[in-house]
Amino acid sequence: MSERRDDDFHIRPSAPKNRGQGFVSKVLKQAGKASSGKSSVHRPGGAGKGAGTGQRPGSRLGRGHTAARFAGAKLTPMSRRVTIKTLLVNQQRANPQSLAKHLRYIERDGVGRDGEPGRAYGPQTDEADLDAFKEHCDDDRHHFRFILSPEDGAELENLRTYTRHLMGRMEADLGTSLEWVAVDHWNTDNPHTHIVARGRDDTDKDLIISGDYIADGFRHRAAELATEWLGPRTELEIQQAMLREVGQERWTSLDRTLQREAGDDGRIQIERFNEPRLQRQRLLLIGRLQRLQRLGLADEVQPSTWAVHADAEKTLRALGERGDIIRTMQRAMRGEARELAVFEPGEDGRTILGRVAAKGLADELRDRGYLVIDGVDGKAHYVALNAGDELSNYPMGAVLEVKGSADIRAADRNIAALTSDGLYRTDHHLAIAQGQAMPGRDPQEVVAAHVRRLEALRRAGIVERVAEGLWKVPGDLPERGRQYDAQRLGGVAVELKSHLPIERQARVIGATWLDQQLIGGGKGLGDLGFGSEARQALQQRADFLAEQGLAERRGQRIILARNLLATLRGREVAQAAKDIATDTGLEHRPLADGQRVAGIYRRSVMLASGRYAMLDDGMGFSLVPWKPVIEPRLGQQIAATVRGSSVSWEIGRQRGQSLS
Repeated sequence: MSERRDDDFHIRPSAPKNRGQGFVSKVLKQAGKASSGKSSVHRPGGAGKGAGTGQRPGSRLGRGHTAARFAGAKLTPMSRRVTIKTLLVNQQRANPQSLAKHLRYIERDGVGRDGEPGRAYGPQTDEADLDAFKEHCDDDRHHFRFILSPEDGAELENLRTYTRHLMGRMEADLGTSLEWVAVDHWNTDNPHTHIVARGRDDTDKDLIISGDYIADGFRHRAAELATEWLGPRTELEIQQAMLREVGQERWTSLDRTLQREAGDDGRIQIERFNEPRLQRQRLLLIGRLQRLQRLGLADEVQPSTWAVHADAEKTLRALGERGDIIRTMQRAMRGEARELAVFEPGEDGRTILGRVAAKGLADELRDRGYLVIDGVDGKAHYVALNAGDELSNYPMGAVLEVKGSADIRAADRNIAALTSDGLYRTDHHLAIAQGQAMPGRDPQEVVAAHVRRLEALRRAGIVERVAEGLWKVPGDLPERGRQYDAQRLGGVAVELKSHLPIERQARVIGATWLDQQLIGGGKGLGDLGFGSEARQALQQRADFLAEQGLAERRGQRIILARNLLATLRGREVAQAAKDIATDTGLEHRPLADGQRVAGIYRRSVMLASGRYAMLDDGMGFSLVPWKPVIEPRLGQQIAATVRGSSVSWEIGRQRGQSLS
């Protein structure tokens, strides 16, 4: 085992003088070891009861299980507290780009001490090569992510040196050297460090760390080190922290004390704290109970006897998260008086339309993002994104529409309505579609889109293909289809209406979101925030269109040119194609309605009218409206057929989705 490094420090604060048992010491002694630190660990399957009290399943398996038993032996109630969040990522199951995405995130702009980009470092270097580190991890079965957050991190002069010493102690505990990179973040109230460690030991075998060490041992080492550097907490520091906790709407150490003091009947006898030496603790706990009572989470069942509700911990943790969300939204609105709302995907038919006012990660371990939307309704909306959503797809100022992805699909309703005796027939559907044919909609393509939906549901075990063109469909298909989509897609569907802020949309050649609002009469735009600004931008857009001969003012009325969107889109695509032809030497091949085009998908082009895919057939190229389904086929041969505003993609021998 590696040599211990506990004596590497040149300066140590002297041991605190014995002043007897002061008030805070007595309070913390009552609280027990739980108040000496915090931990948050994410482990697949969660914790359970092991063979012995306090043991976890497999706690003795892996490196560090012995060290975990002794780590923290030097900690006292006066020791510094450290939070460590941990995630083990199985790279065989995760998205192949998950690690690269996480490394980009932790080194992003604005996280440095003075607002500069984050700088990755390692055990021996201040300029770590994240690309090289990722390559080393490519064949690993797993990697570890840690967020290290000392409670008094701002007082540590050098988080980088602190992290290196801590990782050295971890290496000693695990008996192996570790390959890791880290980035310090100073963009929150409490500075913290992101650490990513390879899942291999120094013999190139899978690194298995004991569950006890992950849950407690590593945190205890961090608390020991912080205490050595900063000295123990003073009674005044601890008392001030407790006073702040009395009124907080989150789960606190005072709540943990109340939880431990509850008897078998769940009741708390405050009279236990009537001794003179415990008067201050008594006042703190009574103050906390009164606060919980105002929140509807506790009751004084009789004098000096309280009962805290069983769901108090869950509720307080949820309140804490909601409080963090509200502060995030207030920062995004920069103090403007605005009604705040949290988007709930389960609310039937609810849709949010607005611009991106702020974005970030709600879960830094799993890279799960959030958006703050300044809505056209004058409200600020917080939207928690699905795990796979890329924040980079939603630029600041972009116009978005957000709705629940678990709405019942129109295709599922159609299939259910056309089902007779539990069977859906494509020939029957085609006959009806031909009788209801609409311009720009091919009846055969309509039926084909429904068949593709049925194929997806068949793979999920919801429907059954009896024969060619004949499907067995359950009576509750719409609801089961909704549940399938909710599980597959997550709870939120975000549609990018325009990547351009409305300021730029006002005077640009291209079919913009503002043009669609002009056509619709600007309905639904509120009088506050983005709604008010959108109204002003509409006036500027109308003036610009009049300059271009595409609109005419008649008093207060604005008369728009016929086929306005198609005209604007055509002009912009023609100019973009001209630029591409100049750069590549290829000839542009304009598309006619209903024409099929094939070629290699070279790249996408972002225009004011939307995103377009460049298909190269070797002699020329075409620009086709882009859809997410083709992005994994970059550099491959694909084909598309454009009918009106819809695009049908063909990938290999199989036809893709028909997307509008």
